[in-house]
Amino acid sequence: MDDVFKALADPSRRKLLDRLFKRDGQTLGELCERVSMTRFGVMKHLRVLEGAGLVVTRRSGREKLHFLNPVPIRLIHDRWITKYAEHRVAALADLKTELEESA
Repeated sequence: MDDVFKALADPSRRKLLDRLFKRDGQTLGELCERVSMTRFGVMKHLRVLEGAGLVVTRRSGREKLHFLNPVPIRLIHDRWITKYAEHRVAALADLKTELEESA
């Protein structure tokens, strides 16, 4: 679980996960588009995400496709959030979103 927290701590890695959430199965080249990182930097972040189990890959011909694996995040949720009355946490998250949107 420490690897997951470490992987999620970096904003660049979260951005890569967000991009995979929007469209799963992207190549390295696609993930490199519209980011302010070098190809090597993206590869380095993907290795950390793969090591934490947040990204899985599959070969398709010559391409290596990257997919989001939400299971480690769900395990964190189940361990920490469920324990603290999820409905209260959800209400706070909704309030935060509403306040940010109205600002």
